[in-house]
Amino acid sequence: MVRAGHVPFDFGLERDRAAVGAVLGGAVQRTIDDSKVMLSAIVSYIGQNDPGPGYYKFATELGLLPNTATADDKLAFWARQVKAVHERYARPVGRP
Repeated sequence: MVRAGHVPFDFGLERDRAAVGAVLGGAVQRTIDDSKVMLSAIVSYIGQNDPGPGYYKFATELGLLPNTATADDKLAFWARQVKAVHERYARPVGRP
């Protein structure tokens, strides 16, 4: 985005973190009916190896993850979503 002349996000600011969350949420809302997966699963939270609390909250709001999910349930859900995103959107080997 910066190369295109846009101001970069400052993840130290709540408003910029919220803006990124809104962009990711919009991408999910536009694609989930067709893909049946949360495209945002491949984006990790700052300094972590998973997508963060907003992802799981959104998954619960979408009815994809029960609100009683344990940390292990969330990790398993996320792993399935990452796999499904790659299966749905990855280019076949040898195709541009």
